[in-house]
Amino acid sequence: MTTQIPFAIDFHVHSDDSYDGHEPIELILEHAADIGLDGVVITDHDEIDESRRAADLAPDYGLIGIPGVEVSTQHGHLLAIGVEKRPDPGQPFMDTVARVRELGGVAIVPHPFQRSRHGVRKRYIDDADAIETYNSMVFTGYRNRRARTFASRRDYPQIGSSDAHYLPNVGKAFTEVIVTPDVATPTKADIDGDELIDAILEGRTQIRGKRTPIRKSAVQYGKGAVRKTAYMFTSRAPLLPTVPASMDRST
Repeated sequence: MTTQIPFAIDFHVHSDDSYDGHEPIELILEHAADIGLDGVVITDHDEIDESRRAADLAPDYGLIGIPGVEVSTQHGHLLAIGVEKRPDPGQPFMDTVARVRELGGVAIVPHPFQRSRHGVRKRYIDDADAIETYNSMVFTGYRNRRARTFASRRDYPQIGSSDAHYLPNVGKAFTEVIVTPDVATPTKADIDGDELIDAILEGRTQIRGKRTPIRKSAVQYGKGAVRKTAYMFTSRAPLLPTVPASMDRST
């Protein structure tokens, strides 16, 4: 009889290394362990340093470590999960998918079709490794249902995640990944990130959790919009420091 071990992983979380993130990775890891997750992937916008550091620190918190990044492609955002190097931003979507695979990771489409959140439009998704069909930050269930229909019709593996930018939202939604180890009497300590990635590619996932309360989602969106606007203004003003400084990728 094949042994199956479920892992509860939140694959889409932002730290303070994202322009719109707020929490240090140590606090995120501690919180993830406290609420019973087995792992959390830090997917900062076009930044991977803190994610790699979080993956290294994860075992200290009893978590499995998986690095990742949310890449800004020409056609929208893409989650690169299980990579140690950031794919170059600003490239065509399908080229970025290919690059993620070259780096040994899986390419997951987050919040697809949501243009206000830089979701990739349907016509650009010729291929991917999985679709985020449950994002806890949506205001209504329509976008999630549309993503789920798209993934089901094309037989893509599906994941759910929190897309948290604030600590209380971490783990609001997550993915239960079913791993089938080769060893005779496996424990969770025997499992590594590669086995979790293989399980995703094989579609051995179950989505768990619920939507983040609309009030909290609105706060996250609102503060993110303010920070983007501040950056757009200060980055064009030669005598002003860039605010927030975390968005200035030229340094």
